[in-house]
Amino acid sequence: MSKRLRDSDAPKPPERSPPIAVAAAWGWVGDEATDPAHITSDHLLATCGMSSRNAHRFCRNKHTSTPNTHKDEIIVISDEDEDDGDAPCTKKSCKNNPNCLNHFNQKKWESEEDARELFMEVAAIGDNPADDKRRKNVPVGLKNLGATCYANASLQVWFRDLAFRRGVYACEPTPESSATFKDSPTFQLQFTFAALQCTTQDVFNPEKLVKSLELETSEQQDAQEFSKLFMSHLDAEFQKQSNPTVKTLIRDQFQGKQVFGTICSKCNSTSSRDEDFLEIEIAFKNNTKLEEGIANLLQEESLSGDNRYLCSVCASLQDATRFTELASLPPVVHFSLQRFSYNFTTMERVKSKNTITFPKTLDMGPFMGNVARRKAETTSKSDANLYELRGVLLHKGKSAYHGHYEAQILDDATSSWYQFNDEEVKKIKKLGDKLPTQEVIEIDDDENKPPARSRQREDARKRQRIDDSDEEPPPKSSSKPTSDYENRIASKEAYMLIYARKESCAPLQDPEPPASALAEVNELNALHSQACDAHAEKEKATLETFAQTRRTVLDIFRSWNVSQNDQDFVIVSQKALEEYTSQTVIKSAVAAAGSEPQNISLSDVLCRHNRYDHTKANAMKRISLNAYNKIKAETNCVLSPELTLDDVCRECVEEKFHERLYAKQHPQLVDEFDRVSSPNSDRPTFWISKPWLKDWRLKLPKMHTPTGDPSPGSEEYLAHVQCEHSGLSHNQTQRCRISSEGVRLLQKLYPSWQPLAGDLAPCLVCDGLLHMGAEERLEVRRRAEEEKNKFKKLSEYPLEANDPELRGVDCALVPASFVRSWRSWLSRPSENLRPDAMETAPFFCEHKLLAFDPNCEADMETFAIVRRTDWDALEQIYRAGPLIAITKLEDTFKHEIGICTGCREQRKTNWDSTEIVIRSSSKDQVLGKRSTTKPVNGFYAPRQSTRLRQAKETTKRTRMTVVKATTVKEIKIHVQKELKIPTICQRLFYENRELDDNAVTVGKLNIFANSIIELREENEVHEISDSDDAPKKRRKPEESAGFGKTLLGRSNQRASSPMRPPTPPPAPEPRACSRCTFVNEPSSEQCAICEAAFA
Repeated sequence: MSKRLRDSDAPKPPERSPPIAVAAAWGWVGDEATDPAHITSDHLLATCGMSSRNAHRFCRNKHTSTPNTHKDEIIVISDEDEDDGDAPCTKKSCKNNPNCLNHFNQKKWESEEDARELFMEVAAIGDNPADDKRRKNVPVGLKNLGATCYANASLQVWFRDLAFRRGVYACEPTPESSATFKDSPTFQLQFTFAALQCTTQDVFNPEKLVKSLELETSEQQDAQEFSKLFMSHLDAEFQKQSNPTVKTLIRDQFQGKQVFGTICSKCNSTSSRDEDFLEIEIAFKNNTKLEEGIANLLQEESLSGDNRYLCSVCASLQDATRFTELASLPPVVHFSLQRFSYNFTTMERVKSKNTITFPKTLDMGPFMGNVARRKAETTSKSDANLYELRGVLLHKGKSAYHGHYEAQILDDATSSWYQFNDEEVKKIKKLGDKLPTQEVIEIDDDENKPPARSRQREDARKRQRIDDSDEEPPPKSSSKPTSDYENRIASKEAYMLIYARKESCAPLQDPEPPASALAEVNELNALHSQACDAHAEKEKATLETFAQTRRTVLDIFRSWNVSQNDQDFVIVSQKALEEYTSQTVIKSAVAAAGSEPQNISLSDVLCRHNRYDHTKANAMKRISLNAYNKIKAETNCVLSPELTLDDVCRECVEEKFHERLYAKQHPQLVDEFDRVSSPNSDRPTFWISKPWLKDWRLKLPKMHTPTGDPSPGSEEYLAHVQCEHSGLSHNQTQRCRISSEGVRLLQKLYPSWQPLAGDLAPCLVCDGLLHMGAEERLEVRRRAEEEKNKFKKLSEYPLEANDPELRGVDCALVPASFVRSWRSWLSRPSENLRPDAMETAPFFCEHKLLAFDPNCEADMETFAIVRRTDWDALEQIYRAGPLIAITKLEDTFKHEIGICTGCREQRKTNWDSTEIVIRSSSKDQVLGKRSTTKPVNGFYAPRQSTRLRQAKETTKRTRMTVVKATTVKEIKIHVQKELKIPTICQRLFYENRELDDNAVTVGKLNIFANSIIELREENEVHEISDSDDAPKKRRKPEESAGFGKTLLGRSNQRASSPMRPPTPPPAPEPRACSRCTFVNEPSSEQCAICEAAFA
C-alpha cells in the first residue's frame, strides 16, 4: 500500500540562495580584483560554483526517510513538494548543480533486491559452480579449447557407440607402457568417455586428451582426416592388447570389404582383388539421394577402344567390364560424403553447397554382392542388411578452410536425438541443417532447464569461439513437405553419416568405466562438490556483508546533502560519487580486514597541477564534511587526492582571470584610444599598421593570444610601415597616422614599440628602385647579365660536397645567404637589390678559428662551395673575406684553418633563434645510412649532394626559423603548409631518433643550431593505418600444417580408404597399367587389378 508524506511530516525546505546573475562565477573580475594578488579564496570557490555568489539552488534530500523493502510501501514524493515554483529536481535539470545529490543510485540501494543484485555483481564472488550441474537426461557437452570442435564432434559419436566404448574401457596398459599409460591417448580417451558417462557437470574439458594427441588448439583441422588418423592410431594400440575382442575391435566394428574386378568380354575370365575399408566415400551432385550415390559407386564401367583390358587368358587387349562390389559390411558403416574437394585451377580447397538427402533407415541389401545378387535383393526384401541412422556430422560455414563442426546423434539412454555444439547440447526433433527455433525441442522439465546464469555463460562461450562467424542462414522453404520428404533428411552441411545395423541397435547397458579412469572422474566430481559448498559459504558471508554495507550507505545518503553555504563541505566529482555508490564502497566492503582504503579518484575534476580545475565545475558536487568523515571511517574509502577548499587551482584561475580582465578592460582601452588617437595637423603624428589597428579595435581581436596581443612593431605588422631598409614603406594602403597621445597610450601596453614619425619621407632606396629610369634599369640588367655569364655555373646551382668534379680542386666557402640574394638579383635585377658583400667573418670565433666544421652536413647548410677561381673573381667585384679555403680529398674536405671545438659547440647549443632544414628522406637515410664518412667531432653525418639525392629520389626540403619553445607540432604544421604533406603522414627524425611527441619543444630535444630534420612521408592508409578498409588483393588462404607435427601424424596410418591431405599438392600423373589399362594411383608399385609390377 502506497503512502504519501503529509505536509506536516515533510522536512522544512533548506535555505535558498538569492537569485544572482549567471556570470556570478566571474562577476568579481575587474570590480573586486584587477590584479591576481587581489584574488581571494571566495573568488576561487566562486569559479567552481561553491560560493554564496553562485545562483545554484539547494535541492532537498529526497532520501532522508528510512526506505521500506516492500514495494507496496514505497513513499511517493510528488513534484508538488518543490518550493518556490522552481523546476522539479531531475537528473537532467540538476546535472550541473553542485548542491543536488538526489540522483546517485539511491533508488537502487533503497530497493533491497536491486541493491543485492548490484552488490553481488561488483563483489564478483565468481560463477556459482552449482549452475554447471549436469541436467537430468541431457548428455554432457565438450569444451571447445579454441578450434577443437572437429574433434569434439567425432568424440561424441564414438562415445555413443556402446560396443566401441566397451572396447576402449577394456584396454589395459602393456608391460612396456604401464609407466606412461596415464599420459597416453588411450587412457585419456577412457577418461573422456568415463567423464561423459559419469560426471556431475554439464560440460567436460578434454584438455588432457587433446594434449596427449599434441593437437594445436588454435588451428582447425580436417575432421574426416582426424577421424581416420585417430582410428588408425587406436587400431594399432588395440592390436597390442591380449584381449582378442579388443585386438580386433576396429575391424569387427567398422571394417567392411569391397571387391574390385575386371571381366573379359571375350573369354568371360575374371580378375579381382579384395580391399578393406573403414568408410564408404560418396560423390554426389545437388539433390542426390544417398542410395543414388551408393549405386553410382557400384556402377560398372566398360573398357573399350584405347582403354581396353589386357586379358591374361586371351593374352591380348580385349573389351572388358570393370566392377566394384560390396562384399561385406561392418555393424557400423561410415559414409564419408565428398563435401570438400580440391580445385586445381585455383589450387584451393572448396566446399560443395550441394544438398544430399538420406533416410533414417537404409536397406543395404540391394547394394551387396555382384550384379545378379543385387538384382535379386531388389525384388526380395530382407532385414539382414537394414541399417538405422545413428549420427550426422555437420560443417557450418562457407569456406573449406574454416567454419564450425557440430554433430546430431541418437542417444540410446534417452532414445532421443541431440544437437552437440561443443558445450551446448540441445534436444531436437528434426535432423539436417540448422532449423528454425520452433523446430528445436526445449527441455521443459524444471530439473533439466539450465539456470539463467549458466545459459548466459554458455552463450558467451559460443560467441567467443573463433569459428562461428561463417554460419549460414537456414534455407527457406515455402512448400508443404510430402510424406517422402518427412521420412528423409536433407542437408547442405553434412560431411559424414553414421549408420548401424538394426540388429546391433538393441539397447545395451552402459559399460562400466575402468577403475583408474573412474577415479579421475570421481576426483573431478568431488572437486566440483567442494567448489559448490565453498561458493555457498562465500555467498552467505557476502550477503551478511551486504546487509551491513547497505545500512551504512543509506545512512550516508541521508546526511550527505549540503543545505546552506556556511555548512562545512568537501568538493568531489559526479563521477567519483557514481563510482563510490556503484563500485568503490562495495569493493571496500568485501576487501580483507585491515586492507588499504579504497581510493575515490578525483582525476576528472583536477587540472594539470593536480588541484581543482575551475573549467570542470559542471562535473563537481559538494557533500557535507560529516558525510565524508563517515565515508572514511565506516566504509574505508578516501578521496584521491584528499584536497581542501583552499585547493582550487590559483594558477589556472589566474590564467582565466587575465582573459576575463582583458575582455572587460580592452573595450575600455579601445574607447579611450579612439578619443585621443585622431591625428591633428597641429601636432606630431606617427605611423601604425592599419591591419593591426583594425584588428585591435575589435571587441575580441583575432590576433589575441593567452599571452597577450602582438605589438604593432612585431615582425608580422612592422612590414606594413617599415621597408627592408628600415625606412618608411612606399605601400600607403597598409599604414595610417595616429596622434602622439594615441602612441603614448599604446606604449603603455607595448613599451618596446617605437613608431616612425608621421613626417618621415619614404625610403630613398626603395624610391630609387621604384623610380629607376630606363637607362638605369638597362644598366642594372646589363651588369646582371654580365655577372651571370661570367659565373654561369655558379648562377645556376652552387657546387655540392659530393660533386666528383671537385676532387683535388681548390675551393672556397661563401655564405649561402649571399648566393641566394645574388641569384635572386640575377633573376630580377630591376626588382631585387644586389648584395653588397661576401662576409665570412661571422663564421670565425674570437680565437680566429672556424666556428663550424666543413665536413659536417648540418654546418654546411649555411655555406655554399665555389671554386677558388670564382672566389678570386668575385673578390674583385664584391667586398669579401676572410678567405676560407678548402680542398676536396677522397671523402672529406681539407682546410688549413683549424676548428675551434669549444666555440663551435657553444654556437650550436647557445642560441635563441636559429634556422633548421626539414628534408624528406628515404628509410635508409632516416636510419643514418647516407655515407660511411664520419664528421670531425661527431655532431652530424657528412654532407651529400642535393643533385645526387634527386637522382635517386624526389627530395623535398624547407627551411624554418625556430626558437627553443617551438614544438614538434609547429614544425609539422609548417611542413604541411610548405610541402603540402598532411601532419598525419609525417614522421620526423633527428639524429636517427623519431620525434613522435608533438608537444615536446626544440629546446628539450637539444636540437643544435642549423640542424637538419629528416622527414619521412608515410602513406596515410597503407603504411600508418591498421584499418582493413584499404583495397586488398585476394590472397590465397593459408593451408594448415595438418597433423604432421602431432602424435597422429607420426603414427602408422591404417585407414585403407584414400585420405585427403589438408594441403593437396598438384596432382602427379597416375600410372596406367600397360597390361590391363587400369589407371592406378601415382604411388602404386603394382597394378591394383592384374597385380602386374611396374618398372
